[in-house]
Amino acid sequence: MGRSPFTLAAAVTAALPGAEVIGARALSADGDGRFDSAVATLADGRELAIRVADDDETSRELSGEALALRALTAGARAMLPFRAPEYIGETRLADGHALVTELLPGFQIEAAMVPAGRGAAESMGAAIAAVHSLPTSVVRGAGLTTRSAQESRDELARLIDVAASTGRVPARLTVRWRDAVADDDLWRFESTVVLGGVQSTSFIFRDDPDLGPEVTGLIGWHSLAVGDPAIDLSWLSTAPEAAADVHASYARAADRGPDGALEVRARLLAELEFARWLVHGDSLHRPDIVDDAAALLEALAEGLHSDDLGVIASRNEGVESALDALDRVPASASGGVDTSMQTDAYNPNELWRDDDGDADEQTTSDLSDAAEAARRRQVGGLETEDLSAVRDQAGENHTSERRDGAADQSASHEGADGSDEGSPEDEAQRAARAALQRWKSSDSE
Repeated sequence: MGRSPFTLAAAVTAALPGAEVIGARALSADGDGRFDSAVATLADGRELAIRVADDDETSRELSGEALALRALTAGARAMLPFRAPEYIGETRLADGHALVTELLPGFQIEAAMVPAGRGAAESMGAAIAAVHSLPTSVVRGAGLTTRSAQESRDELARLIDVAASTGRVPARLTVRWRDAVADDDLWRFESTVVLGGVQSTSFIFRDDPDLGPEVTGLIGWHSLAVGDPAIDLSWLSTAPEAAADVHASYARAADRGPDGALEVRARLLAELEFARWLVHGDSLHRPDIVDDAAALLEALAEGLHSDDLGVIASRNEGVESALDALDRVPASASGGVDTSMQTDAYNPNELWRDDDGDADEQTTSDLSDAAEAARRRQVGGLETEDLSAVRDQAGENHTSERRDGAADQSASHEGADGSDEGSPEDEAQRAARAALQRWKSSDSE
């Protein structure tokens, strides 16, 4: 790691023969340090993003991204009301796998800063609905993962069993999650094309003078699959102001019948992020990660006012989100230990993938000690994200006033280069802040 932008830009000429690179700069939002990355400017005016992976995990992620972007044919892209990055090419840079894609211009908004009302929230909901409206043949034709409602349900049941077997999940949560999985009403949904875990920073915006911040691009396609549409809405647990408007916009734009349990499943998936973090730490024999995850789970359990995720009729009063519980996690919960796995794209599909056939149909209680240990390694030894960082962010949001001008955390798609104050990236930041301030003010009039 640590290659210079100019070294990385050399990968462009290998991936795109004949390309004339006239400039290069750093790409800051490149995966929290998991990738070496840069932006290369070509003589024809195009800007390309280069990411290089130096280990198996990040290499698989880049391979998944490449496969997904190539699966988006011209016909599929024409169905989307926004742009997806174009696949340019792949190559090797020293021992690393390099992926070159189109760079989409625009700015990003952190989840907690997405405002309610017109503009960003409504545009995000419509964008997610557009992805879910793509023909499933786009995914099936590329040989990507497909999962029925029952398969999604079964995979979650296995995850809950493995997490509970660590002895670190509060009984209240185990009962709550198992009751949700057992509730047939929650699992009567139609599987759709999904990104497999949308985040707020997956959306690229521009400021429309009349409509406010509008989604013009979507990034992070490496987990493209067919599965539960709720997975792409689970991030809304960290966007309390915008959640209702995103859901409402999504429902208006969706081309399927109403899914009354969508929001409940999205909450369930958000809570189970903590279970995945626990299982991951347990499989790696990392007491620091296990202790951190256990503290998060305890805080989550303490913050819940309802034990029944399946009571759809009363979900407006429903349970508090995982973010609400994180507000009450003490700063010392992680013990000052850095448990970061340095990921920018946690892939739940990898965790849920069934590679063992019939063996996975046994319950945890039926397995021998040796088989259970092997299963934990399989389920937990997969890519994950550092949830302690989410906790820290939640604590900051809880203790500080919401700032109108803090909506934009990145100046351009996949990050700005952190250059001097007068850079185009800073101009984009100022434009984003002005746009969000203007639209929040207009909504209140």
